[in-house]
Amino acid sequence: MAGRHHVLEMPVSEAQVRELRVNDTVTLQRTLYGIRDATQIHLFDRGRTTHFDLRGHAVIHTAPNVRRVPPSPEHPAGYAPVCIGTTTSDRMERFTRPLMEQYGVRLIVGKGGLREGSQQAFADLGGAYLAIVGGTAALETTWIERIEAVDLDDLNPESLWRFAIRDFGPLLVAMDSHGGSLYREVQRDAAARRAEVLASLGVKP
Repeated sequence: MAGRHHVLEMPVSEAQVRELRVNDTVTLQRTLYGIRDATQIHLFDRGRTTHFDLRGHAVIHTAPNVRRVPPSPEHPAGYAPVCIGTTTSDRMERFTRPLMEQYGVRLIVGKGGLREGSQQAFADLGGAYLAIVGGTAALETTWIERIEAVDLDDLNPESLWRFAIRDFGPLLVAMDSHGGSLYREVQRDAAARRAEVLASLGVKP
């Protein structure tokens, strides 16, 4: 069932995020931060910090393909986006709560979903997971106007990136702060259909 559509200009408040429900869609405006495995390992396992203020912001699981260029008003960070796609989120499950607790992140954009620990963090702290369809990197890149800044750049391409965005979406709310999870619903439906098929074949599960 289709839900409401939300246009969110970043940063957002906890109240705004708690309005989101599974099957709603979201378009993000202004700012999006790119983050990946190595970025978070260095932030949470190796004691590094960032000068970026992530409070109320969204992060996207990505290690973008970028090109070094002379800094300019069009490319203030000295990088031009070539292809900025989304990677699978599951292996970054353990970082959801610290991202929210220590840095104030509200939204995570990725593909494939997260697990129960993240679901609980969203409920406790006010967050949501926004799903993007795999294989849409070329389209995603058109939603990014420029790379505004970069931190932890010795980890390139798994640096911490600040993207200026316009009309980034629509993205699907796949996990919300009320315990809703599109992935859990799909698993439940798949299990029920499997049982029906086995029963029709006379096979006991």
